[in-house]
Amino acid sequence: MKVLLTGSTGQLGQVLRRSLPQVIKDEPLELIATSRQGGDGMIALDLGDGGACRAAVMEHRPDWVLNAGAYTAVDRAETDSELAHRVNGLAPRAFAEALSSTGGRLLQVSTDFVFSGDQGHPYQPEQAREPLGVYGGSKALGEQAVEELLGFGSDGHGAILRTSWVYGAVGKNFLLTMLRLHREKASQGESLAVVADQVGCPTSTLGLAGACGALIVRRLSGVLHWSDAGAASWYDFAVAIGELAQAKGLLEQPAPVRPLSTKDYPTPARRPAYSLLDCSSSREQLGLPAQHWRAALQEVIADVGA
Repeated sequence: MKVLLTGSTGQLGQVLRRSLPQVIKDEPLELIATSRQGGDGMIALDLGDGGACRAAVMEHRPDWVLNAGAYTAVDRAETDSELAHRVNGLAPRAFAEALSSTGGRLLQVSTDFVFSGDQGHPYQPEQAREPLGVYGGSKALGEQAVEELLGFGSDGHGAILRTSWVYGAVGKNFLLTMLRLHREKASQGESLAVVADQVGCPTSTLGLAGACGALIVRRLSGVLHWSDAGAASWYDFAVAIGELAQAKGLLEQPAPVRPLSTKDYPTPARRPAYSLLDCSSSREQLGLPAQHWRAALQEVIADVGA
């Protein structure tokens, strides 16, 4: 079985490269890893080039495209909307167009940012998309392309896996930023201020990669949600990072964390105030248990210190 993986050098892509099953349904897995620059066993593929995306599918004829690559600079997207839409919206469309002729399947990794965050209970997979900004809007366009061109259900070849607040032991993410800031602020005797009125759930790349693998093994189609279990604010997440990193010996002393409101920390892009995803039905389909986000964070911090 051939799987063409995008975003292979990203925080999720690096975990996928080492964790996808070696054999699927008695077939050896042939992983075609891609990144924008290529090299190190990867082929070059620019997700901003729709023609290149179509050509990659036609050349390699994968059974699955696992589109883990994305434009994820949420604030910069507000002024760089053309590139955000090409990478997040038009690349999935190009993959879907090519796969509709080759018969392959597409797993599109998406985001809680396709929702507005205006409701006070977890979002269901079938709920309507209502993105707030350019980043969420561009990811919603990618979802629409998968649904329109490949379809869902028993005859569908499209799958969307929405997730939230992704972090891991490598790459650029909230965990690694907070570890650095805890060290800097603690050494200077200063506190660390973090937004406390945005609620969601942190998601480990370890668990998310497992969900991607399970979806491919089970040949699922449709919209699924995956995050770790529980709920947190960014403030809660930052406090837990300090506590668990100190326990692991990565920090001598965490910095005190002060809660901020969103209005006290304005950003170019609006964030959903509440973006919990209901993952219950998806966990059943994937055959994977829930893990609390704090337990998952402990595992990732162990990887950082390894």
